[in-house]
Amino acid sequence: MRRRTFVRGVTTALGVAAVGAVPTIATAQSQPGDVNVYSSRHYDTDDRLYSDFTAQTGVRVNLIEGTEDQLLARIQSEGANSPADILLTVDAGRLWRTEQAGLFQPVASEVLTSRVPANLRHPEGFWVGLAKRARVLAYAKHRVDPAELSTYEALADPKWRRRILVRSSSNVYNQSLVGALIEAHGLDATQQWARAIVANMARPPQGGDSDQLLAVAAGAGDLAISNHYYYARLAMSDNAAQREAADKLALFFPNQGPDGRGTHVNVSGAGVVATAPHRDNAVAFLEYLVGDAAQAVFARGSMEFPVVEGVELHPLLASWGPFQEDPLNAATFGYNGRGALFIMDRAGWR
Repeated sequence: MRRRTFVRGVTTALGVAAVGAVPTIATAQSQPGDVNVYSSRHYDTDDRLYSDFTAQTGVRVNLIEGTEDQLLARIQSEGANSPADILLTVDAGRLWRTEQAGLFQPVASEVLTSRVPANLRHPEGFWVGLAKRARVLAYAKHRVDPAELSTYEALADPKWRRRILVRSSSNVYNQSLVGALIEAHGLDATQQWARAIVANMARPPQGGDSDQLLAVAAGAGDLAISNHYYYARLAMSDNAAQREAADKLALFFPNQGPDGRGTHVNVSGAGVVATAPHRDNAVAFLEYLVGDAAQAVFARGSMEFPVVEGVELHPLLASWGPFQEDPLNAATFGYNGRGALFIMDRAGWR
């Protein structure tokens, strides 16, 4: 785990002015001090969020970085004396696990409830989504006709035998996707779907989402299930080979149209730790992160979609056009995650 401290001085993030994020930031201005952020996000662009928050408020951000498991274990071992104010992580499944462990406290904030759609935050205020990640299909442009693609469910069709690439069942992104399918179709139907996906895999799961995309580009399979920003990072990479790989691929957003429930959308999110010693600063920090300036950093830095409507997207994200999102509350597929893992393991999805 790494520890870093961010101090005053940085006033812009990726060219977006840091002023005017949300009016309630003034609360923290009258109470300077610290906010201790435990984060499992690994994006260097987040540093600009922390520096801008300090520049606006005078509140110093002390950052502890590690994996979610490391950070949860640390908060639990620290107990009532934990210095943690905020836990920042990715995927609703991880947020749900943290809430279930009793490590978050509810927050009532008009800023958060008015700016973040209800399906992207906990119904009782234990955590809030800060950025969206769509679980999409990346396909080989010269081997797959996009007219062949429609829904996640349709990937069970035998025509995809030995053509699909996807990471393992231990990955929380897949657990959340399958958790959403459980909510839509029930356990039995989702179990059948998982067995069909295993039969249609081009190879046993290995590596992360980027590895699946690169393997499709190399011809190891015809399509991959991936979060959208992994493709965006390949397409925007400084590495020519990665850009060439991305050029062989295209993205498809499943379950669109009047009869579709929409593409599965997950979140990066955060909550205030139950024992937070700087609760007011922690709430102000969450409110800052849903302001327009911070949301633009998510959209242009980590290539995630903002949770707040009307924030300008990175041109690449904007080029894909609007898409229909599954309105299912993210807490629901987080809750279904354990059942999803059981279903996938039972299907042989290792």
